[in-house]
Formats: sequence, C-alpha cells, structure tokens
Amino acid sequence: MERGVDLLAFRKIQRAYQRTSRVPSIITRIMAITIRPIEARDELVWRELWGAYNAFYEHVTPEHVTQYTWSCILAHDSPIQAIVATVADGTIIGFANYILHPSTWSIEPVCCLEDLYVDTNRRAAGVGGMLIDWLVAEMRARRWSRVYWLTRENNYRARALYDKYGAHSGFLRYAIANDASS
Repeated sequence: MERGVDLLAFRKIQRAYQRTSRVPSIITRIMAITIRPIEARDELVWRELWGAYNAFYEHVTPEHVTQYTWSCILAHDSPIQAIVATVADGTIIGFANYILHPSTWSIEPVCCLEDLYVDTNRRAAGVGGMLIDWLVAEMRARRWSRVYWLTRENNYRARALYDKYGAHSGFLRYAIANDASS
C-alpha cells in the first residue's frame, strides 16, 4: 500500500471499467439520458441526491448551507451553477455542481467541477461521463481555460472514469478549516 492507497484494488477496478467501456454507451442509448441546466422545479430531487452525495463523503452539510448553495445555483449572476442528468420520463438521476472562477494562470475563466453524483441505482451506465462531457463541451464553446475537479484518493470507481479524461495532475490538496465558519 502506497500513501494509504490500495493500488491493487484501484488497478483492478480500473481494468474492469476499461473492459466494459462500450457497455455504458449502449445502456445510455437505451435509457435516453439528457443533460441539461438545473431548474427551480428540480430542487426536491437535487436535495435528495445532494444528501446521498454528502452521506457518501461522510459529510454533514448544515441546512442553511444547502439552502445557500441552492439559491446560488439558481441565481443568474452566481458563479455556482449546476446541471442534471435525466432519463426519458424526466426523472433526475444525477447532478454536477460547478463553479466558474478567474485564474492567475489564464485570462479565460476556469471551471471547477465541485460535486458530481449519480444515483447508486443508475451507476455504471456512463452518466457520470456524460455530465463531464457536457462540461467539456461548454468549456470549448464558452472558451473556459480548463475544467478540473478533485476526488478522494480511494474513490477508485470514480478515478477509473476520471483517468479516461487525463492523467492525475500530481497536485495534492491541503485545506485549513476555519472552525468559526459555517
């Protein structure tokens, strides 16, 4: 085990995902998935999925922070935005919250994919990749300089998907929490 990562487990999941790379495209065609900007009417389902996402990361987001996040997502002048994945009947099965921000390394804005979550019953069908693909297409169309994201080192399933988009950047993230902050 290197730096707390079970590399053998990661490689096993990565190989399995690569072997089945054609399956998600077939499944998504059957499921008729649509990616679209989030709308006010999506709040209840977004909150359900948001709760599951937070539970996955063993994080408790206070209600006032969730409310603030939701209001930012809906505000037209906010850098926090979101997209959802829906199936043919309009049911939301996943979301991506992202933040557009300036960068000291480019003139164009940068997109941070802050949160990505797909309903556990709808995984392995390419939905996560479709959400990322939508952001990549927006990046090109709107001339953002890049899209980037973070994930836990031991989130092997997600990393197998992310590795299809490029190599790990090699950067480590450090954070200092302000205990007085909400």
